[in-house]
Amino acid sequence: MSRRAPKASIHPDVRLSWLRRALPLVLAHRALLFTSLALSFAGLIVQVQIPNLVRIGIDKAVSTHVDPLAKYVWWIIALAIFQGLINFVARFLLLRTAYELEYDLRNIMYTHLNRMSFGFFDRVQTGELMSRANSDIRSIQMYLTFGPSIIVQCTIAVVAFVLMLAINVPLAIVAMLTMPVVGVLGVVMRKRTFPVSWLIQSRLAQVATVVDENIQGVRIVKSFAAEGRQLRTLAETADRVRWAYVQDTKISSRWSPVMDNLPRLGLALVLLFGGIMAINGHTTVGTIVAFNSYVLMLQPPFRMLGMIIMMGQRAAASAQRIYQILDTPSDVTDRPTASETRLKGDLAFEGVSFAYPNGTLALQGLDLRVRPGETVAVVGGTGSGKSTLGRLAARYYDVTGGRVTIDGRDVRDLKLTSLREQVGIVPDEPFLFSVSIHDNIAYGRPDTSRADVVRAAESAGADGFIRDLPNGYDTVVGERGYTLSGGQRQRIAIARALVMNPPVLVLDDATSAIDVTVEQRIHESLRNQMRGRTTLIVAHRLSTISLADRVVLMEGGRVVADGTHASLLATEPRYGRVLASLEVEDENDEVLA
Repeated sequence: MSRRAPKASIHPDVRLSWLRRALPLVLAHRALLFTSLALSFAGLIVQVQIPNLVRIGIDKAVSTHVDPLAKYVWWIIALAIFQGLINFVARFLLLRTAYELEYDLRNIMYTHLNRMSFGFFDRVQTGELMSRANSDIRSIQMYLTFGPSIIVQCTIAVVAFVLMLAINVPLAIVAMLTMPVVGVLGVVMRKRTFPVSWLIQSRLAQVATVVDENIQGVRIVKSFAAEGRQLRTLAETADRVRWAYVQDTKISSRWSPVMDNLPRLGLALVLLFGGIMAINGHTTVGTIVAFNSYVLMLQPPFRMLGMIIMMGQRAAASAQRIYQILDTPSDVTDRPTASETRLKGDLAFEGVSFAYPNGTLALQGLDLRVRPGETVAVVGGTGSGKSTLGRLAARYYDVTGGRVTIDGRDVRDLKLTSLREQVGIVPDEPFLFSVSIHDNIAYGRPDTSRADVVRAAESAGADGFIRDLPNGYDTVVGERGYTLSGGQRQRIAIARALVMNPPVLVLDDATSAIDVTVEQRIHESLRNQMRGRTTLIVAHRLSTISLADRVVLMEGGRVVADGTHASLLATEPRYGRVLASLEVEDENDEVLA
């Protein structure tokens, strides 16, 4: 089933109220919503006729015996059945509208998140995003759909008041005396609930963040026997949510009972004044009974009025939190003149400077060129900026100075989708999805044949262990691929990149978790794969350097030496020191393994 695009989006004008901004989304589903509201209103019209029939029946069939009582009984039963059918259809359409709105809101949010740059995700916590994409969206959906429905339900007060005026004007005024007070209390309640509603949604996001981090990092938590500490952290965060909910409950418990019971005061007034009027012959018993029913009808709408105020404040808080995301522009976007082109792979960094969003300076004035078909190993100490090269080549981030070019064209002049399809990056910590191994390898090109997937796996040294799995290439890996070893995940990630057949390949310490003997076999296959392909190897192991045609040494965000492995070893002392540190790391890794 293909994904349907949202029928509308949130209005981009930040000066508008949150409701005005959400209005295009509501109007996109107006047929369903307005039909539901119209049917709800029709059901109310039918409902308010029943007390009037009771009044006429009492006055004409019970008190004066002018008409048979059965006639009114059957009319009331028929109207009740008719009202039930109308309400059923109205409710069905309203729920359909709610789910359509939720679908659109989730897709708008997810589409925007997909457009955001890596810098955005460096700054924002995953749990925070999950909370806004779930509970906040649900709060808005509830208000946008059920809010109008509740307002329509509240119109029963207007309809009932008109009918009461038609029956007895003085008694109608008495029945409605308490309603203005309810309106004033509603305004006061709304002002007091908004700050608490914002606090609740914010603290729910904090809980989501703690839960997400504990689930994602469960292996670290258990390895340090830190379950108790993490549970205390969760309990403290949950306690802050509880405190906010208690404040919300206190406000509700203080004002809602008054709003609920004021209409009942109207019922007492109707009985008092109606009784006096009936004794004096100015009204009938049927009228008092009908007015009692109408006053009882007024109670649910005014009770719902308190609920819609609470829903509205929570939705307003949620909308502002979601708009904060939607109003955040991506740091990396396609230029209006960006185009698609097939690249040959002449990669160059020209005076490139770059700092991460947190201010960490990674590169400063770096110059480096990798010619088409050339394999270059990048070597350097921790923090020298090696891994940043691949991220800038694929434009995960934009440079803060200088430029990155491929085939002489600034990467900012290429469309992002085209660029990233042609610059393949294999990270040192690959991410696998909870799908089959075939689907993980073919992720970039879902229509890839099984034969091409197998060839890529063979080149990455993964075919052997894959065939040993219970279902071979159809084996579903666990979440993030943790049912496989680190080396196995890396080999699948290499195969995933090779399936794309990119003209530029970046191996960011992509074989760090693989056994040295297995790595040698992979290197033999990769030599064939890298022939004619521009390859940038971020090397943290001595064995990986052997794949390269030349080696560049980085220090302090700059290239400080460039040449073959042998020439650098003979002429550059800093290169020797880096290799020595790599040997120590390699030996430590082997001991730990």
